[in-house]
Amino acid sequence: MSLPQISVAETLAQKIVALKPGALPAATTRKCEDLLIDVVGLCVTARNEDYIRSALAGCDDDGPCTAIGHARTLTAAGAAFVNGTAAHGEDFDDTFEGGPVHAGAVIVPAVLAACERHNPDGRMALIGIAIGTEVLCRLSLVVPKAVHKAGFHPTAVFGAMGAAAGVGAALGLGAKPIVSALGIAGSMAGGIIEYLAEGAWTKRLHAGWAAQSGIRAALLARGGFVGPRTVFEGVHGLFHGFAHTADGDYDALIADFGARWVTDTLAFKPYPCGTMAQPYIDCARRLAARGIKAEDISEIVCEVAEGTVHRLWEPLAYKQRPPNGYAAKFAVPYLLAAGFVHGGVGLGAFTEQAIRDPRVLALTAKVKFVIDPNNPYPNNYTGHIHATLMDGSVIEERQPYLRGGAQEPLTRQDVVDKFALNAQHGGWRRPQSDAALKLMAGIYDGRIDLSSLRG
Repeated sequence: MSLPQISVAETLAQKIVALKPGALPAATTRKCEDLLIDVVGLCVTARNEDYIRSALAGCDDDGPCTAIGHARTLTAAGAAFVNGTAAHGEDFDDTFEGGPVHAGAVIVPAVLAACERHNPDGRMALIGIAIGTEVLCRLSLVVPKAVHKAGFHPTAVFGAMGAAAGVGAALGLGAKPIVSALGIAGSMAGGIIEYLAEGAWTKRLHAGWAAQSGIRAALLARGGFVGPRTVFEGVHGLFHGFAHTADGDYDALIADFGARWVTDTLAFKPYPCGTMAQPYIDCARRLAARGIKAEDISEIVCEVAEGTVHRLWEPLAYKQRPPNGYAAKFAVPYLLAAGFVHGGVGLGAFTEQAIRDPRVLALTAKVKFVIDPNNPYPNNYTGHIHATLMDGSVIEERQPYLRGGAQEPLTRQDVVDKFALNAQHGGWRRPQSDAALKLMAGIYDGRIDLSSLRG
């Protein structure tokens, strides 16, 4: 098979280097500001969790870079790993609805750490975060749903590529080394979804691993290391390996890159759990708001997308009684029932005590699903439930889109309020939170200095 004269990565790299600091649309800049606020808050909220303690204990690469919320400093790659793992750890981070992928938890930690160590220019950090986010999101559109279906986590696979692009841009690499950085990152990408079996922690590290991989790939390329230019479309390339096909819509990645920004549509979650479950929580809350009691319900049937079943619904008995708090984040029967019983799903819904709440478990046993062949996933995340009451009557609730997404985005104040709650949950006092917000408000216009985010 003959190789293309100009590869997909080469076309993409030319478009990346053509984007200069100060040239971003206002909406994209604003979204990158929101991403920064959100990610820092998520790092703080997870800083005392057991999986972050373990992640730090597993790092032996101390250096000058900031692990947000911690006094200990690490290498750029180490800081990106810990911050990415923390930002994704509670599953409360942003989502690109077309993917689904989680960009902020990968790209923000990667670019911040790289800039803190190698190029502390806020303008370059901004362009790097925008480019890395855009690459990650657009990659998820090339062969929709195929990576998940093959058993891999798209955020992990595409995250390494997006981080390499974002860090490469932030460090001012030329087109040729960016191509190599993408090619190198292709050999660093990975992330199986077997965490679903028992609620193991590995999904949490996928964002952090992708972030540090992007840094390492970009630095290797900067040093002259060569990666394959056909990393995307090659017969042994990224999509062949992780989507089981090299046939994809590569125009979704490169055709209007830099002219139209899908980054602008990123969604911020209202609940700290799996994205596709969130509209069903909204439906359950509205059902409870009608004055219906859990004991009044005989059965709840949810109409769902076929592509979500293997992650959020099966095996059903397991999803009705998840074995631990992390598994509960990806169990719609539990999430729906918790939202109904408690009026919402917050960070406290995933403690060992919370997932054993007999009122919630009594309702989870009544939750079932049917596949709706016309469900628009992954282009839109919807919720639809039929509740049959003990008297035989049926009540339906629908949620036509993801709150916090493109059709009902969060305001800047919503993002700030979420940050404040996350910071409080992580043990930061109000003065420290206010100082962090002030720092972030000007970080893209000045010098990158994250030292005040330590501890």
